[in-house]
Amino acid sequence: SYTTDTKSREENKKTLESLYSLSVDITKIRRLKEWVLLQDVAYVKEIAGILQEMGADETTVASIIERCPEAILHTPAEINSQRALWKLVCQNEKQLIKLIEQFPESFFTTEYQQNQKANILFFQELGLKNNIITRFLTSAPNIFYNPVEKNKNVIETLQRNYLNLGGSEANMKIWILKLLSQNPFILLNTSTAIQENLEFLQKNDFTDQEVLQLLSKLKGFIFQLNSTTMQKSMLFSKNIFKCSDQELKQLVLKCPALLYYSVPVLEERLEGLLKEGISIAQIRETPMVLELTTQIVQYRIKKLSALGYDIKSGNLESLNGTKKDFEVTYGKIQSKKERPIFNPVAPLHIED
Repeated sequence: SYTTDTKSREENKKTLESLYSLSVDITKIRRLKEWVLLQDVAYVKEIAGILQEMGADETTVASIIERCPEAILHTPAEINSQRALWKLVCQNEKQLIKLIEQFPESFFTTEYQQNQKANILFFQELGLKNNIITRFLTSAPNIFYNPVEKNKNVIETLQRNYLNLGGSEANMKIWILKLLSQNPFILLNTSTAIQENLEFLQKNDFTDQEVLQLLSKLKGFIFQLNSTTMQKSMLFSKNIFKCSDQELKQLVLKCPALLYYSVPVLEERLEGLLKEGISIAQIRETPMVLELTTQIVQYRIKKLSALGYDIKSGNLESLNGTKKDFEVTYGKIQSKKERPIFNPVAPLHIED
């Protein structure tokens, strides 16, 4: 609704004066979104006043406006509505202002207030904790722009499939909440896409139990794929590892990344491992190593080599896992290396 045609337009002097009085760095706004300064109407003092009412000091107000200049184009009524909306899930205004400071753009998107409110109430009914909902509002705001019916539809599809695959009614709620908190973006998919992906796995002879296992392991990312890319990735793995359909299925269950990553990604990672002198047989034994980027693999191999650990002759388990997992493994190898070969306090048995 704002004009972005900057030619033959002048900056609004009143807006500039109000921004100067708040110690806002106007050069930042000119660099970021100059068009905001050209609008005939802006609510600089009013928006700053609302933020101060919530507990923001002068520096915080200036920082919020510099990072999200379009905040000053919203009416005070719109911002107060948004404030009331976010307070449904925030403990207090102190927490709210902290969130606005970190994620101003998420807060100042006010076009979907009705959808936002309906979705917040739906997520609360579903049993999601408020701290998870605030995380969604800031890191995945677009799921709140959907009409609530669409989100309900996706959730119902997931629930129905979970039960059809043999999941129990008692565990269903926990499963759905876990899936959502791990990957809220599944709500951006359509019910049809979800259905098609599950059918693809069943057609490829994964049992209902195995499909459930994959859904939990993939944290819902499977719903962002499509059958064509999954088919290509599986075919690529089958050719590389020279395995039967049954063996491929076991590899995918062990390492769902073989299903999730596209062929170019798998190729690049495989190439990186082979360059390090690692064999296809070793990768087949520990396919989870393909979940790591080439840079991470190189860094970990370098660290282990410095300890005299030869990755080419050992297994790849020591490379696997999160950063924390790797640090634990590295620590164990390091302490093993530093340990004396014999126990200096043990009695020596020397024959006469």
